[in-house]
Amino acid sequence: MAVFPLFFDLSKTDILFVGGGSIAERRVRTLLPFAEKIRVIAAEATDGLRELAGNAAISLTLREAAEEDMQADMVFLCTDDQELHRRLRAVCQERGIPANDCQHKEACDFYFPGIVQRGNVVVGVSASGEDHKKARRIRERIEEILADPDEEAK
Repeated sequence: MAVFPLFFDLSKTDILFVGGGSIAERRVRTLLPFAEKIRVIAAEATDGLRELAGNAAISLTLREAAEEDMQADMVFLCTDDQELHRRLRAVCQERGIPANDCQHKEACDFYFPGIVQRGNVVVGVSASGEDHKKARRIRERIEEILADPDEEAK
């Protein structure tokens, strides 16, 4: 079944990332223009995430995440440790916290869309967790359209 796109204000949302790899970094970068508070807890972090941690909106804690850390409005599980994901996802479910498992779509309460932003125009693209390559191709075409100066004049 297709998923419904929903746009809402993340500016006051407490967002937690568990894991500090390339997927987490990419998603943090995507969310940064929309959120005032992003926390990352990770045993290791990319150089890019370490640099981003200098931004007031991002805090980085270098250690493995624990069940007591699951206190947020939204959680992204972005590690290679599926047992850790299972445990933390169970805590999120108990607490009513929507969670996204970056490795397994079946364990997601929501999907992370491909985003295109030009000024106040924001377009989200999803293939309902089924075909990431197709969603990426569509997102890239939308980027081309929105980058076209003739299109902006219309």
